[in-house]
Amino acid sequence: MSKITVATTWLDGCSGCHMSLLDIDERLIDLADRIELVYSPLVDNKEMPDEIDVFLVEGAVSSEEDYHKLLKIRKHSRILVALGDCAAAGNIPAMRNTIPVEELLDDAYIRKADENPLHPSEVVPALRPKTVPLHEVVDVDVFVQGCPPSADTIYFTIAELLEGRTPDLTDHTRPGA
Repeated sequence: MSKITVATTWLDGCSGCHMSLLDIDERLIDLADRIELVYSPLVDNKEMPDEIDVFLVEGAVSSEEDYHKLLKIRKHSRILVALGDCAAAGNIPAMRNTIPVEELLDDAYIRKADENPLHPSEVVPALRPKTVPLHEVVDVDVFVQGCPPSADTIYFTIAELLEGRTPDLTDHTRPGA
C-alpha cells in the first residue's frame, strides 16, 4: 500500500497549530505507517514536492511571500486544509487590517526605533494591504477551526482524510476553541 503524502506549513500566525499537531503524541506513530511527511517546517526537507495529497496550512495571508506560497501550495496539493482560526478566518494577524500598511511600518520601524529608523527592505517580507484567510486567495477543501485546534481534532481530521472521507468537524471544534 502506498503512503499518502502530507505536508504542513505556517504562514502568518503563531505556530500553535503545529504544536497541537505534535501533541498527537503516540498517534503520530500510527500515522507514520500510512503517511509520508514530505514537506514541513518541522522536518529537514525544504523543497516542496510537485504533488501532495494533503496539505495542512496554518496562518493567515499577510505578506507577498505568504500569498505566492499559498498559490503554489494550492497548485500542487489535492486537498488543502485550513488549519486553525488564522487560516480559516484571519484571526489575530488580521487585527492589523484597520491600520494602513505604510502607517503600520512607520510606527514599528520609524517612530518606535531607538536606532537606525528605516523601513525593512530585506528579511521582512512585503506586507499586503490586508491580512486575509486562505479561502480569500484559493479554494480550501477542509476548515479546521480552533485557536489552536486540539490534537484530537487534528488527528480526527487526518484520520478521516486517510479513509477518503471529508471530516465532519461539527462536534469537534468551533472558532477559538
